[in-house]
Amino acid sequence: MKKEINIWWALTPIVVMIVVMLITIIHLEQEPHIPLIIGTSIAALVAWRHGFTFKEIEEMMYKGIRLALPAVIIIMLVGLTIGSWIGGGVIATMIFYGLKILSPTYFLVTICIICALVATVTGTSWGTMGTIGVAGMGIGLSMGIPAAMIAGAVISGAYFGDKMSPLSDTTNLAAGLTHTDLFEHIKNMFYTTIPGLAIALIVYAILGRKLGTGGTNAADIEQIITALQEHFVISPYLLLVPLVVIVLVIWKVPAVPALVVGILLGFLSQIFVQGGSVSFAVEVLHNGYTIDSGNAMVDELLNRGGLESMMYTVSMTIVAMTFGGVLEYSGILQAIMNRLLQVVKTTGGLIASTIGSSFLTNATCSEQYISIVVPSRMFAKAYQQKGLHSKNLSRALEDGGTLTSVFIPWNTCGVFILGTLGVHAFAYAPYAILNFTVPIISLIFAFTGWTIAKLSQEEMNALKNQEEAV
Repeated sequence: MKKEINIWWALTPIVVMIVVMLITIIHLEQEPHIPLIIGTSIAALVAWRHGFTFKEIEEMMYKGIRLALPAVIIIMLVGLTIGSWIGGGVIATMIFYGLKILSPTYFLVTICIICALVATVTGTSWGTMGTIGVAGMGIGLSMGIPAAMIAGAVISGAYFGDKMSPLSDTTNLAAGLTHTDLFEHIKNMFYTTIPGLAIALIVYAILGRKLGTGGTNAADIEQIITALQEHFVISPYLLLVPLVVIVLVIWKVPAVPALVVGILLGFLSQIFVQGGSVSFAVEVLHNGYTIDSGNAMVDELLNRGGLESMMYTVSMTIVAMTFGGVLEYSGILQAIMNRLLQVVKTTGGLIASTIGSSFLTNATCSEQYISIVVPSRMFAKAYQQKGLHSKNLSRALEDGGTLTSVFIPWNTCGVFILGTLGVHAFAYAPYAILNFTVPIISLIFAFTGWTIAKLSQEEMNALKNQEEAV
């Protein structure tokens, strides 16, 4: 017989996982896989202690992994994309023209805006980071800009666009789960997200002014450009490859076939434009591109990509979602949420609890989709009881869930960024300005009451009639 899990039992696997994680990452300087496995084991024991069979617990793990499978496919395709675009000279061409056009002073602002625009029209932060972001890292590093700063600007722009795009899966998920009109939800997010982007751009402009006086000098940049020209055919026609992928996504072609087209175009470019053999092009898809140009910076930029480069990311995603599956389906997470609802008394406290719960879910279940799904279930009724419009809940879910996922190294988003941009979450966190300012702005609005929409009496009566009919 299954027994209700109390708050202390529910907190045990989470506390153990976090403590072991901190010791492993900070003190031992090792990877986060083992702490997550330990946390999964403790969560399984708690579930077994409360009446679940080991077969049921095993099924919980499988459910968690199934949720991650679409992300795993995208991760592998991005690895193939990076490899094929480097081999095909696409990345080299983007770096070449980027170095010709952009300056270090305005680079962070420019790359943030470009990523914001691309993510808005495509609806995908991952796709933006895996294409425009990778090229941006190459251009910025060639200019002598620290990798953490570049990654932070790319992430801020990509997540702004992902959050504000009607094509975004997380935006549609938050609106759908809370029964909020999609465009009403997006309009309501303007209040927190636009100021967040403005603050980010101001910070990047200030950082850019400092970078403009140092970093890589003109001679170093010229050496990089020369090395790129010596080892790749540089052609503006190669810029059509990323453009085709962006256009396909704008036309609402799903991410998987759009990325496959990009991989195929990169593969063909390596053979017919760069003059590589079919055998080497296939090897690049699997193991990534290798080059010994004689220029250390160029080698560092372009020795990467391929399917194998993403296997760390894939394994981390699977392990993290195993832990998340047990927490979600055993009721451990629900026990924590229920306790939170017992102590929440004010509107500000309710919204703050939603944001905090979304962040906690990101840290424990390691998946931003779950950070939207679980709190939306737990808090919907409480918002209605306080006479709050559902768009307050949908905005809080995105402010606390979508944006904070990047700060958790073992979350699928943090792992993806490490695999794609090559920067650890702890390194880029201070520079992902939008991602931490928006939740702060959202909390300020929650406690001041500004932009918090109330239900009209007619809307409250309509909701009551719906519940009675059900």
